[in-house]
Order: sequence, then C-alpha cells, then structure tokens
Amino acid sequence: MKKLILFISAVFSPMLSADLLEEVTHGYADNNGVKIHYVKTGQGPLVVMIHGFPDYWYTWRHQINALKENFTVVAMDQRGYNLSDQPEGVAAYAMPNLVGDVAAVIKHQGASSASVVGHDWGGAVAWQVAFNLPQMVDNLVILNLPHPSGMARELATNKEQQKNSAYARRFIKGSPTDRDIMFGGPMSAAGLAGWVKDEKDRNHYIEAFKRSSFAGMLNFYKANYPSTDNPSPVADANGTPRLPMPVLIFHGLKDTALHSNGLNNTWDWIDNDVTIVTEPNAGHFVQQDAAQLVSQTMQWWLSTRTP
Repeated sequence: MKKLILFISAVFSPMLSADLLEEVTHGYADNNGVKIHYVKTGQGPLVVMIHGFPDYWYTWRHQINALKENFTVVAMDQRGYNLSDQPEGVAAYAMPNLVGDVAAVIKHQGASSASVVGHDWGGAVAWQVAFNLPQMVDNLVILNLPHPSGMARELATNKEQQKNSAYARRFIKGSPTDRDIMFGGPMSAAGLAGWVKDEKDRNHYIEAFKRSSFAGMLNFYKANYPSTDNPSPVADANGTPRLPMPVLIFHGLKDTALHSNGLNNTWDWIDNDVTIVTEPNAGHFVQQDAAQLVSQTMQWWLSTRTP
C-alpha cells in the first residue's frame, strides 16, 4: 500500500477561540457502570477527542471551533476528571477500561466508528483503541505521544527520555499529598492548572480540577506507564499490531516530557498514510501552543480522509 510521509515544520500565531461553555451540549456514556462525561457540538462525521494529564475536555476548544462546521465533535472527560465518574483503585484505570470508555462514547452517539483524536494520555488511549478496535477508528490523530513501539524504544535506550520520565516514576510510587509529587509540592487544583497561560481559561481549569480525583490522575500512571524493564500494555514494542487507518501526528518540539525521537520509524508500523507535523515553538500542549496550526491542519486532513 502506498504511504504518504509528510513532515511539516512551521510557525503560526495562536488562533482566538470562542468560549464554548455555553454552546456545547452535555451527555454521559456508560461503561460497565462508570459514567463518562462528554460535550458535543457541530454536525457531520463523528470526531471523538480524548484529553491527557492534567487536562479536561476544554483543552480542545480551538479545535472544536475549527471542526464544528463540518464534523460532529465530541470531547470527553476521561474517568477521574471533571464531570466523569471517579472510580477508586488502580485497576479501574487499566488500559482496557480506558479503551472501553472511548468505545462507549462512540456507541452512545449511535455510531459504529469515529475519527479518534488523543493528546498525552488521551494519545496513549487512542493508540490502544486503534490497536484493539480498529473497526471503530476511521482516522487516528495523535498529539505529543509517540507510537508505543517508539516510546518503548526510547525508554529503553534514550537517556534523555529516561531522565524526562522521572516525574512519571514519582507518580507511580507516590500519592497526591506527597510534598514532592508535583515538582516541589503536593497536588492541588491551582498547581495542576499552572501551565494554562490565559487567566480566564486557567480559572476554568481550576474549577474542573477541583471536581477531579487526584488519585485517579495518578492511577493512569500506576496502571499503565511503561518502564524500561516491562513495556506494559501501553508500550509493547514487539506486540503492537499494524494499523490500517490513516494517522496524523502532531508534536511540539519543546516538550520536556516526551522526546521527539520517539517519532522515528512510526511509518514502519502503519499500513496507511502517515502525516507528521512538528512545531518547533510548541511544548507538550501543542493543541494550545500552536492552536491555529493544529486546528487548520486537522480540519484539512480529516476533510480529505472522511467521506
């Protein structure tokens, strides 16, 4: 099968985003008794968006604005976050449950498949939805989370990535009240929202994090984060199936948690076209740092691959 491998490196100024809080409708999907909150707007083919850590559905506000004219956009709160249920225990956050949450959201729209978009932990979940339920993924869009095989390789061989992952090892071993769990302090709503640049948006985040489970956030790491000696269900370098759907990847090159070397050889693990977009001035939250680039590219890319 012919592959398109397109590397784009560009600089765009951020796009202003309308406040969607009053526009979106709210809903809940059920996955074995766990209610997953989502917001919905737009019309057209279904796009499901999955946030990472520490975040919630509002992270996609710029992309929702860009896509809603031509797509039905559903942005979910992962379990443990904001208005979704917050089950207790590490096992509740194991990857099969997270994959099931996305499947439940898709089915709750009366759909059998969707374009799936994920950032950070949402990216990890999106990869796994594509591996385990490929029939439910029309197109796959990943932001700042390398393919699991690339991630496993970098954790095993890249000392810089190993250093960058020190925070994750603290999360795996620690608890929300530890004095050093969050770069010098315990977990708090304000601390978790500290990365959000706009004050008004940051206040929305603080309120969302006050409604969230800090223990649940850490359980994503405890249940799933790969290590150098045990690749784990998230990053089994030898066991991931090849993907049949088109894949679009964004990566902010100033990411201090996930090294861009993890992108290398992504095209070797995908049997369809692969588009990789790097942004030199964006960090981990590329969907906000390079909002216009991400939104416009995503809109174009999905429009050319969606009937």
